[in-house]
Amino acid sequence: MDLILLFSLGGYEIILALFVVLLLFGGKKIPELMRGLGKGIREFNSARATIESELKEGMREIDKKEAEQKKTEEKKEE
Repeated sequence: MDLILLFSLGGYEIILALFVVLLLFGGKKIPELMRGLGKGIREFNSARATIESELKEGMREIDKKEAEQKKTEEKKEE
């Protein structure tokens, strides 16, 4: 439990971290960094959405095949 409390960030720690980032990169570089971060997040979300849609489509195809197999088995039994 002490280890979790060791890494929790409070208000002062966040302000200090932002100040250090400002000192390291300067005021002009931060917007460029944020733009790059935003672009990366958008690309990640787009890739995730694509993968989700492909998985859903694959599951639909599997369900269709299973339904068709059930119908053919029921016809054979009659």
